[in-house]
Amino acid sequence: MIDKTILPTKLLWVDLEMTGLDPQQDVILEVAAEITDFEFKTLARYEARLRQPRETVLDRMQKNIWWADYPENRDEFVNKLDQGKLSSEVEQDMIAFVEKEFGREPAVLAGNSIYNDRKFISEWWPQLDLKLHYRMLDVSSWKIYMQGRYGVDFEKANVHRAFDDIQASIAELQHYLEWFKQNSGK
Repeated sequence: MIDKTILPTKLLWVDLEMTGLDPQQDVILEVAAEITDFEFKTLARYEARLRQPRETVLDRMQKNIWWADYPENRDEFVNKLDQGKLSSEVEQDMIAFVEKEFGREPAVLAGNSIYNDRKFISEWWPQLDLKLHYRMLDVSSWKIYMQGRYGVDFEKANVHRAFDDIQASIAELQHYLEWFKQNSGK
């Protein structure tokens, strides 16, 4: 059992690449997870592609115009669908990863728009979901505040690959925190 009274000492950065945004219709194609301390030093990493039925993936990609803007990603995912792990294997890998790295400490999810990733985790990996703290660190909340309050933007590359997106999320949060250091008292 996770002791939710223990203060976290690290974060579980997660990014999923999916066929779309509906966890009941769409499927997970790729997952990356990186554990950092609060200085953003990497402590551990995990990455996996998921094996998914080709017909399901193609059908969902055709219904999601977002994929038209990323043909290289689409083609790479489609061409390697049979090379991934089963979703159940990835869930077990992620559970083992979280248990090993967090023990009884709460695993707080972090990332950009992490709520949507959490919905997919809840739908597709319910046993992993039980290992996660109910609190999340969502960098997109910082984005909204920084843009709306201070007019501060962060430009990131639109790679849309799980590990690269985690790196961009960490860099974005660091950018906002650095802005506060440089602008304290304003």
